[in-house]
Amino acid sequence: MAFVYFIRSKKDSRLYIGSTENLSQRLSHHFGHHTPTTKRFGEIEIAFYQEYKTLKEARSIERKLKKLKRKDYLEKIIKDRQIKMKP
Repeated sequence: MAFVYFIRSKKDSRLYIGSTENLSQRLSHHFGHHTPTTKRFGEIEIAFYQEYKTLKEARSIERKLKKLKRKDYLEKIIKDRQIKMKP
């Protein structure tokens, strides 16, 4: 199994989008401030995650979401608790 996840900065609501096969381990890296990108976010929270069958699918969705750069669409995903795009 693989996951696409969103992390939100509590300071300024910036979002980080990532994908991984081991969600708990990856989140511990983020929360432990071992990831350079989210280290600058200050205090963070997991805003959303969705499971996929393969890492290839999850990475495909991650790339598409990062290309969108539309905060309103990303916030809708968080609110609806579902990503509706195909890999």
